[in-house]
Amino acid sequence: MAGTHTLHVATRKGLFTIHREGRGWLVGEPDFLGDNVSAVLCDPRDGTLYAALDHGHFGPKLHRRAPGAEGWEEVAAPAFPPKPDGVEDIDPMSRRPIPWTVMRLWTLEAGPRNRPGELWCGTIPGGLFQSHDGGRKWELIRPLWDHPGRKEWFGGGADYPGIHSISLDPRDGRRIAVAVSCGGIWITEDRGATWACRGKGMRAVFMPPDRAYDPGIQDAHLLARCTSRPEVFWVQHHNGIFRSADGAASWTELKATPSSFGFAVAAHPKDPDTAWFVPGISDERRVTVGGRLIVTRTRDGGQTFEELTTGLPQQHAYDIVYRHALAVDKSGTRLAFGTTTGSLFVSTNGGDKWTTVSNHLPPVYAVRFA
Repeated sequence: MAGTHTLHVATRKGLFTIHREGRGWLVGEPDFLGDNVSAVLCDPRDGTLYAALDHGHFGPKLHRRAPGAEGWEEVAAPAFPPKPDGVEDIDPMSRRPIPWTVMRLWTLEAGPRNRPGELWCGTIPGGLFQSHDGGRKWELIRPLWDHPGRKEWFGGGADYPGIHSISLDPRDGRRIAVAVSCGGIWITEDRGATWACRGKGMRAVFMPPDRAYDPGIQDAHLLARCTSRPEVFWVQHHNGIFRSADGAASWTELKATPSSFGFAVAAHPKDPDTAWFVPGISDERRVTVGGRLIVTRTRDGGQTFEELTTGLPQQHAYDIVYRHALAVDKSGTRLAFGTTTGSLFVSTNGGDKWTTVSNHLPPVYAVRFA
């Protein structure tokens, strides 16, 4: 499959395209060198590549490149409508006003195959946007933005809550799941007209005991879905790993070794019992356990976890893998992940053995197979 031979790697200092040649991987010339690339998407429907840039003071920008095109085209970035007079929008933890200004394009996803040009974008602060024309125009999904439950969302690692995971049900594009940092898992079954928060069984140890099981404040670090069994979800949570086998209606907490803390999760596209994680020690100590870079894998629905270390540094390696920086291809056999120290690793056998592609990239924000 040609797509599994190409990786797009979004970093702090540019977008890198990695091609497999023979038995090795070749790092190509970067795009947007020196710029912060916050998200990347290769549209599986037509091969169009999208790159979100974070220009700090000048705000986020979005670029696209059609297959065969020589250069990039800048398209509209999602933007909030003007804030109405008299509307109070306050972060419940920090008590700071939430700006109606897009600060980061955090994730990009393609719509269903029967809707060419449809894109979805999650932002900081927590806006969900939809485009019908390949990113040239965006619309804020107001039923989620205006939902009373959004008033409970609060900033975690970022100053404000944000939407970092968007998952469309491959059987029915009307069914969409999104995950919010310190805002829970939200489900729509009518393409965004109505929303429900689903987090039964999740717990947040950072909250007072009377609110620990409140679904609307759960801090999911990433949400992943099994493509062939779309009712099966995995979540790498702020304080654990959770799995749902009933479409996110309820969640079971799983105990992994050597740690259940982390940011990234990759769900096997064909096997609902298999998923991969990259553990760290804890929220307070965001480094690898024992200075060893480990990928953990479960193949029995989270009852047990294996430590996958072959080819990974096992001494004085303190890499952390951000939430979008672990990817699995559509076959479920190739994986790739990048780290905060600029290392990039690839496996062609489900994680049993890893190959180093580079140790000298900028800090990696996102990795995606084409």
